[in-house]
Amino acid sequence: MPLFSTAPDASEIDTVINWGLGVDSTAYIAKMLTAPAAHGIDLERTAVLYMATGSEWPETRALVEEFMLPLLRKHGVRFVQLARSGHLKSAGITVLDDSRHPQRLFTRGPWTLWDEMESVGTVPQQAGTRKCSLRAKGEVGDRWIISVMAGRPFRQIMGFNADELGRRFGDATASKIPGRTGVYPLIDWGWGRQRCEDYLLERFGVHWPKSYCTFCCFPVSMGSRPAHLERMRSHPDIAGKVLRLEYTAMSFNPNAKLYGKDTLLQFFDRSMPRDRACLESFERELDTEWALYRVRRLFLLSGSGARRPVMRSTERVRLGDPQQMAHRVVAQAAKHGVEVDREPLYGRARCWLRPRSATWPMAEELFTSAPAHVIDKQDDNFEAQWHELVDESAATQLSLL
Repeated sequence: MPLFSTAPDASEIDTVINWGLGVDSTAYIAKMLTAPAAHGIDLERTAVLYMATGSEWPETRALVEEFMLPLLRKHGVRFVQLARSGHLKSAGITVLDDSRHPQRLFTRGPWTLWDEMESVGTVPQQAGTRKCSLRAKGEVGDRWIISVMAGRPFRQIMGFNADELGRRFGDATASKIPGRTGVYPLIDWGWGRQRCEDYLLERFGVHWPKSYCTFCCFPVSMGSRPAHLERMRSHPDIAGKVLRLEYTAMSFNPNAKLYGKDTLLQFFDRSMPRDRACLESFERELDTEWALYRVRRLFLLSGSGARRPVMRSTERVRLGDPQQMAHRVVAQAAKHGVEVDREPLYGRARCWLRPRSATWPMAEELFTSAPAHVIDKQDDNFEAQWHELVDESAATQLSLL
């Protein structure tokens, strides 16, 4: 696990502050720095941690560098910027910067959440825990803390606001780091979201925006769709990339919509100039090399009859332009009497050799054309499980190679 430090001995740390760059944690740090000792903080024994996911909004970075980094430099605050080094845990983490005089915000490292989503052809999932956040933030920060603290007692300050009481108890229960005590000052102060926003506006004269990945699904689910779409319209280049991410994911799985039942694409109206700019950016993103993919899924049951995580195999069969790949799917589907799902506006063609059934266990097999950003990937033991469930002799075959 690569760790590089230019700051003082880590054994001097007894307070760690998590900073996500958003309203709540930023308000805490800005307020605390008006009188650190009065807030129980010894800056010589404190480190502020930031975990870079790789897709922060440009205005957040600009505000951090304009207002907060000068404040950290003024007070000599140790600021540690971290990122995941690769897809696998064994790749470890990378320290992008570790300084009491930070000059810039490093918003991406060797690996990013975008890299992971794009390479496997998926989008963040709204259901269940926020696994993407845990991988890009929680696991990264925890590994650094465990390495430098080595089991010594320390406080970890979390920027949960007073409207999020449940997160306090969830954090206290979930954390397993030896020696850790969670601290939640905003909750103790009674500062809710609005109070934090008001404080930053009073302090810096700007409205501090939400901090989240450009392709995050949660702003819409939390009722912030209008603000999120306005943000997209202000950055049509970003909107185009996110639209491509969603379009590619839906090529592999029609249910892979960014917002559960809704897609990002459906919220843009070509008759509106700012929306049209986003859609034109999306079309430029699609003007790239495409591929023909074979996708298989297994929906299996455990020995007790419980549903197991879905297994997937993705194979890139051939490369070409969108029209070539769509034509290949259409021609072969017609030859073998398989229906084609054709999306004429942007070019995708897709056909199912084996549609999923209504009950588990079951198998699914399809061919689709899509932008060629998705890599070949297969879950462990997939082939053995596939041949155990699927009677290949009864399968419809396509001569796609």
